[in-house]
Amino acid sequence: MEQTHTARLAAEYLRLGGGRRAKIDDNLVGTRQWSHDTPAAEAFWNEHIAPLDDRRRDEVITHLPTINRV
Repeated sequence: MEQTHTARLAAEYLRLGGGRRAKIDDNLVGTRQWSHDTPAAEAFWNEHIAPLDDRRRDEVITHLPTINRV
């Protein structure tokens, strides 16, 4: 199955050593810095994910590992 563009962005960010984790609470989406980003992951986030509109950025975040307990 082919990944969406936002899933590919999240996967690449994580592959580069990204440390952000999704925090989803009452349908509010955000991130927490769980561990430090590598320089490559931080640059990727700033170049490819941060500039996205809120809806698309939230979609990327939902593909990150979560800090929420199920």
